This record gives sequence, C-alpha cells and structure tokens, in this order.
Amino acid sequence: MSGAPASVPYGREGGLFRALRLAAAREWDAYCWHPFVQGLAEGTLPLAAFRRYLVQDYLFLVQFARAQALAVVKAESLEAMRTKGAVVQAILDETKLHLVYCREWGLDEAAVLAEAEAPETVGYTRWVMDQGLRGDILDLEVALAPCTIGYGEVAMRIEAHPGRVRDGNPYENWIVQYAGADYQAVARGAAARLDALGETHGGQARLASLSRLFAEASRLESDFWQMGLNAT
Repeated sequence: MSGAPASVPYGREGGLFRALRLAAAREWDAYCWHPFVQGLAEGTLPLAAFRRYLVQDYLFLVQFARAQALAVVKAESLEAMRTKGAVVQAILDETKLHLVYCREWGLDEAAVLAEAEAPETVGYTRWVMDQGLRGDILDLEVALAPCTIGYGEVAMRIEAHPGRVRDGNPYENWIVQYAGADYQAVARGAAARLDALGETHGGQARLASLSRLFAEASRLESDFWQMGLNAT
C-alpha cells in the first residue's frame, strides 16, 4: 500500500510480532494507512475530524491505562510488573499533556472531560479489557499491541508517503511526536516484548487464536480513525 515502509521496522525475523502482522496483513494495512492517516500525511484531514479524534483519544487513554494496569496483575515476573507499572504511570502523565494539546486546538478542558465516550471508544477499550480478563498476559499484550506498535508504523508510513506535506501541515506536531526517536523506541520495545512472550508462552502453538486477536484489535483501530472522519 502507498506509504508502506521499505521493510518491517519492528520485531525480529521469525518472531511473534512479524508473524501476527503477516497473518493480519489486510486489517493491519487498513489501519496503518486509513484515509484518516492519509489526511494527516497530506495535511488535508478536516479539522473537525481531528478535533473529534483528540477528544476521544483522551477518553481512550484513560481506559488504556486501566488495561495496562491489568497487565501488571497478569505480568509473568516482578521485573515485568515494574515495567508495566512504569507504563501505566507514563500513560497517566500523558493524559495531562493531552489536555494541554487539546487546549492548543481550542478544546476546553472542561468540555473534553464532560464528553461521553463514543461507541467506537467503548467497543475498543472494553474489548481489550475482556481479552485480558479472559486470557493470560500474552493475550492481553497482543490485544494492546496494535495501538502501541501501530502508531509507530503509522508515523513511519506518513514519513515514507510521496505526498507527505510538512510546511503548513496542521498535524505536523502530531506526526513528529510519533515519528520521533522516543516513541519509535517504545514501539520497538513493545514488539520485542511480544517476541519474548511468544517464546515463553507458546506463541507459535497459539498463532491462530493470537492472530485473530491481533486482527480484531487492528480493525477496532480502523474504526477509531473512522469515528473521527464521521464527525465531518
């Protein structure tokens, strides 16, 4: 698809992440190169679509922190508990920064906090929690992965897009955040964790069921983009 990176930027050859990405290639590509993403790259996304996304992304982050907190409970070791605990704190800190960013877009903090979750937000976040409650740490991490790793690849696809617009693009700061070294390291770390869990938790033997989880999470991510577009 247009905007695709020259090679898979995350995970290792023969690892679980790349196997999941390949098995769910249709859903993954539809998510990572959704029309919403193309609009970000070209600076043509309607402002109303991005504002709708920003508000719902704040509400999403709140629930995403809960799901990462569940990963502390499900974690396979004390070290993993510490790592996931730090992730939860980072997301909670991000919610504060997100509200600052919303204000830059003319979105009043009180209005954002009073906004109801969209059906797409509810459907996605509660589905992730359900997978974590029903399964083990690998099930939960697979359900979480399209968000964490996907945003990294979305940014890389935007950067690779021949129609990429930088000057005057109202979404440049958003793109730079996810294309930057700090977030790319987060995405690579999440893929490496999936690869490691795949080895210790029977990932290859469970590839069919894990691929279904990965594909569904990718589809729900696409629905989240579409929710923004539907606001226009």
